[in-house]
Parts: sequence; C-alpha cells; structure tokens
Amino acid sequence: MWDTARMDVKRVVDVIRVDPADCKGGTPVEKAPDPELGTDVIPAERYYSESFMKLEWERVWTKVWLLGGRADDIPNPGDYICTDIGKESVLIVRQHDGSIRCFPNVCLHRGNRLRPEGLGNAEQFRCMYHHWTYGLDGKIERLPDLCTFPQGGPPGMTLPSLPCTEWNSFVWYSLNPEVEPFDDYIAPLKEHLEPYHPERMAWKRDVTMEWDCNWKASVDAFNETYHVQGIHPQLLWYLDDVNVQIDCYERHNRYLVPFATISPRVAMPSQIPPAIDEIMRNAGMDPAEYEGRVSDIRRDVQLFKRKHGAAQGKDYSALNDDQLTDDYHYMIFPNVALNVHADDILMFRQRPHATDPNKMLYDVWVFELVPQGEEWPERPRHRRFKHGDRSIGQVLDQDAYNLPTVQLGMKSDSFPGLWIGEQELRIRHFHKVLDDYIYGPGGKGPDDI
Repeated sequence: MWDTARMDVKRVVDVIRVDPADCKGGTPVEKAPDPELGTDVIPAERYYSESFMKLEWERVWTKVWLLGGRADDIPNPGDYICTDIGKESVLIVRQHDGSIRCFPNVCLHRGNRLRPEGLGNAEQFRCMYHHWTYGLDGKIERLPDLCTFPQGGPPGMTLPSLPCTEWNSFVWYSLNPEVEPFDDYIAPLKEHLEPYHPERMAWKRDVTMEWDCNWKASVDAFNETYHVQGIHPQLLWYLDDVNVQIDCYERHNRYLVPFATISPRVAMPSQIPPAIDEIMRNAGMDPAEYEGRVSDIRRDVQLFKRKHGAAQGKDYSALNDDQLTDDYHYMIFPNVALNVHADDILMFRQRPHATDPNKMLYDVWVFELVPQGEEWPERPRHRRFKHGDRSIGQVLDQDAYNLPTVQLGMKSDSFPGLWIGEQELRIRHFHKVLDDYIYGPGGKGPDDI
C-alpha cells in the first residue's frame, strides 16, 4: 500500500477491515501480493489501431470465455439469448433436458442471421430467407429441395456447437471450440463471488449504450479509484477512494473500497452527508436518531444489517461484515466489471465494436436482492441508446462524458501512452494479461503495441 501521508489527503485514516482468520469459507479477503509489472508507458496506439484491434479479435475475443447473459432469462426449453460480440453473434438455447447449448447465429446456407440480438422462445430456428430450419440442438430439421444440392447438405447437417456453461446464475460461452475448462478460466473467483448468491437478485436495469471510445478505455475507467477526485467529486462524501485494497490474480483482479465513509481527501463533515443518509435508510436505520460520529457509521451499518437482516428477509450469513457495506469490485478478464454488494450487483459488459476501434458497446446490468417472501419483480425491458442520448445515472454519465475526450487524446502525436501510477495497478495488470494473450507470456517486443 502506498504512503497516504505523502498523498494529497487532508486526513490519514486507518481503515478497520475484517480479519482474514474470521472469514474462512467465505469470500477471501487476504491481500494478494502486488505483481512486479514495471513502470513502462502503456502505448496509446493500442486504443485506436485497427491492426491491434485485429490482434485482439484473433487472440483474445475468439479464445476466452465470455459473458452471455442471465440464466433466469432462459428457464424453459426453447428460451434463448442472442448476443453479439464484435462481428459475431451467438444463440444460447435452453434444451429439452434443461441443459444449454450455444451456436453461431448464422444460417449455413447464405449467411443470414437467424435471430436479432435479444431474448426469445422458439420451437425451432427457421431462416426467413429460404426457410432452412434448425432444431434447438442446432441440427438441420428441414432443408427445402435438398435434392437440388448435388453436394448434399452442410457437414453433419448441423450448426457448429460452441462451448457454454452456467455459473452463479449467469451463462457463459466461448467462440473457441478448444477453450480451457471454465473452472480453470474463472479461478479463483468462484469462491469470491458465489457467497453473494446472485440467484436471489432480480433484474433492476438492462441498458446498452453505444459509447464513442475503445472498449479498453472503458475497462480502464472502472479499474481505479484515482479518478474519483476528478470526475466524481460527490463520491468523496460516500466512500474512501484512498485506502483501497488491490488484488491481482492470474487473469482477473479486484479492489475493495470502503463505503459509508468519508474520503481522506476532504474534511470530515459535522452532519451525515445525503449519500450516507441513503445508505443508512436502505439498511433500515433512521439517520435522525443516530447519535454516533460520522466516522463510526460504516461499522454501525454493518452491525445493524447483521442484527436485522434476517428479520428483513435478507440472508447475509455467507458474507463478512465488510461486505455488508463495502464495494468488492471485480474485473473478469477481458470485459466484465462487477460492483458487488450485499444487496445488489452492478455488472458492466464492455464489448468491442465490430469494425471501429474508436467505438464500443457498454452494457449496464443491475440486480437487486429480493427479500425472502416478497414477490419477484417483473424483468425490466432492455433499452439501447447512443452516447449521450439519455442519462444512465450521475456517476455513469460523468464517465460517459469523459471517455470520448480520452479517446480523442489518445491519438495526439504528443501522447505516447498511459503514465500509470500505483493506484492504477489494476490497469497495468489488465494490459499485462492482454499482452500475454496477444504476444504470449513475456513475448511482447519493443516494437509491439
């Protein structure tokens, strides 16, 4: 951890965290050793280079496991998720035996897409061009006038099958038929994320934004808290952006951010800030009756939720006390960010544009814990907007407003690349993992971007 006494802070804060010895069997809280990643500039060109975009497609997107959607969106046979990644589109389909299968979303005849992106249910997938018809298992059930094809039907008379799996209430797929086992890929995050029980959380929001920046610029923006003082000043009265624990694993990483507290960058207020007031009310506390200090609120919210959670229909038994207030923020390589909390999960999927490295798709998925005994809410309708057309909330609007100017600045001849500090270790780690996929471990040369 860096020396906060030498940083631009007003107060030195000793954050009380749970003891790892008290958290056996739940989400690991131990600090992972910081990797030695050097101090080199991260080249700006990789954010706008079409050649680098091509390398990413060939060596990353077509090789790894990718987030496809939510498992409870496809509970019944014939339910499907159609999702796009770059130039590809896939169908993830619930089978009659309850399993899922994944196929390219393309007719083998003349390349027509079988379904538009989104959710649906089908007894079969019939191409609207010439009525080639595929079963839920991908097999061709009807090929009109097959006798007029002297070469016969396509090999195996079936769509290629792609790897897919369900984990922790979500579905995952890969464009790589030879992809490593999912459990190996996601390690060690299974034990980190399963205690949150996202299957108990219902859809609250489902939005896709078309952002005018490279997908990596978006990943970077959510991989550090250093920018809070700059573009999210209102959060300084909501969280501690300085005393942040950063943990880097083989592919993935995280940081642990104390919430319901005040940033050391500002003076301690005499009254409860509105954002922390809301945290207390959401927990069931009455801020007007609170007699403690503002600096004690984080711990007192934890104790209150631990005492009253069960009566509120909320099972926090698998979570440690810090998880009752704090933001455990994970980055699943290459493109999934999760703000994970006891009562909700904010999930962001950052997808590359099919042809333009200066554009991307940004998916905002929000899930909220449904107290036991309460009715499961209706799923929100998916909405899609262009950059800046609609508000997606103050904090995300601030990020969205900033990112196009970042993308433009990347192209300046006066900007060789990212000058990364220790608070941005997750960014350096992310780019190291990216380099390992593209050039091989330790294979990046001086002329590579």
